[in-house]
Amino acid sequence: MDTLKSVLVPINKEGHRFIAIFAAVTFLLFVFTGSVLGWIGVGLTLWCVYFFRDPDRHVPTREGLIVSPADGVVQMIERSVPPEELGLGNDPLLRISVFLNVFNVHVNRVPLGGTVVKQVYRPGKFLNAALDKASDENERHAVHLRTNDGKDIVFVQIAGLVARRIVCHLTDGQEVRSGERFGLIRFGSRTDIYLPDGVEPQVGVGQSMIGGETVIADMQADNNVAISVEVR
Repeated sequence: MDTLKSVLVPINKEGHRFIAIFAAVTFLLFVFTGSVLGWIGVGLTLWCVYFFRDPDRHVPTREGLIVSPADGVVQMIERSVPPEELGLGNDPLLRISVFLNVFNVHVNRVPLGGTVVKQVYRPGKFLNAALDKASDENERHAVHLRTNDGKDIVFVQIAGLVARRIVCHLTDGQEVRSGERFGLIRFGSRTDIYLPDGVEPQVGVGQSMIGGETVIADMQADNNVAISVEVR
């Protein structure tokens, strides 16, 4: 049963249309061009299904734990000013950048429970998401979240070289839970998270992240409290 569950992973609803398009093109390739291109289409259709997979995650439930908003690899940890459209001032905060390749799960998750203060979409370029300037110049959707104890956290979906569509389902004033799905970025991207002052990261550059599971930082780091998890 566990093996079956690992294979039959749910597909995010954002992918249904694309999978149908890939499958239809594959059918036409078989009909009009022969088997070689048709089988290439099969491979691409299977990749599309794989790209839009949306597995459940074991989300830590203890208050104060900040989880990764995305699958991928930590690319940079540095201080940077949050996106100007959020109106949070010019003081740099510690920013952790998670790079997603085309084989990662692209469903994004809320890093910590709280209330969405403001979320803003800003059009921009489609530079390689691995570049530092992608945070400033690329298309993005920035979210300002206020935690239940009054701390401010920012997380940003950033389009990449291949990505051409950011999906964010959050609205201003919405209450969210840690690890809750909130959107995705199609076909390669990056997600940044800005930590509150005084909060230190518990991850390093090059470390692999699991969205909604990997603990990025602990806002109660001085407290010796057990961590429990919840499947979502």
